[in-house]
Amino acid sequence: MPENHKTKLVLFDLDGTLVDTAPDFLISLNNILKKYNRPKASIEGIKNHISEGTSKLIKFFFEIDETDLNFKKYRSEFLAEYEKNLTNESSLFSGIPELIEFLDLNSIRYGVVTNKFYKYAKPILDSFSELKNIKTIVCPDHVQISKPDPEGILLACKYLSIAPEETIYLGDHPNDLKAGLAAGTRILGCSYGYSLEEIFLKENDYPFVNEVSEVSSNLNL
Repeated sequence: MPENHKTKLVLFDLDGTLVDTAPDFLISLNNILKKYNRPKASIEGIKNHISEGTSKLIKFFFEIDETDLNFKKYRSEFLAEYEKNLTNESSLFSGIPELIEFLDLNSIRYGVVTNKFYKYAKPILDSFSELKNIKTIVCPDHVQISKPDPEGILLACKYLSIAPEETIYLGDHPNDLKAGLAAGTRILGCSYGYSLEEIFLKENDYPFVNEVSEVSSNLNL
C-alpha cells in the first residue's frame, strides 16, 4: 500500500486510545465486587482486560467462566452499574484535544470504530465538547462481526466516502491493528493505552506512538 496517500480520515478506537475510560470501569466493577464480598480491583489490574470486553472482566475478577450459573447475573449487574457511571471520571487522553484541533485545522475528518456498544459509547463521546465534530461512530450494533474483522472500519470509510488508503486507524489492542491492516488502512498502535507493549509492536513491525503528541507527525498532509 503506497505511503504517500494524503490522510483524509483518522479513525480512533475508543477505550484506551481516544478516551481513558478505565476509572469508570473501575468504579463500576468495584461496586459489584463489593456487593459479593470479592477483593477490590486496582486501576492497573483492570487495564489489560478492558479491551477484551466485559465478559473478560467478570471471568477474571470473579474467577469463573461462562458456564458458571452466576456469570450472566454478574455481567448484567456490572453493565447496569457501568451505564450509571459512564462519564464520572473518564477523560480524554493527554494530547487528544490538541490532536483534534490539528485535524480540524487541516480539514481531516475523524470518527470512532469501537467494540463498545452504542448505548455506552455515544454518551461518553457526547460528554466531551472537543469531540463535537466526530463524523461517524461505528459500534458492534452496526456490523455483523466486530474487530479484528475489518467490517467496522470499512463501514466508516464507506459512510464518509473516503478510501481506506486515505485513512489511518489508531488503536491500543492487537485486534485494532489487525482490523486496520485487513481493511487496507494505515495503522498506528497507541502504546500509551491499555493493551500494547512496545516489544510486541517492534517484533511485529507495527508503527506506533508512545504519546498522542506524536500522532500528527505520522499523518500524510
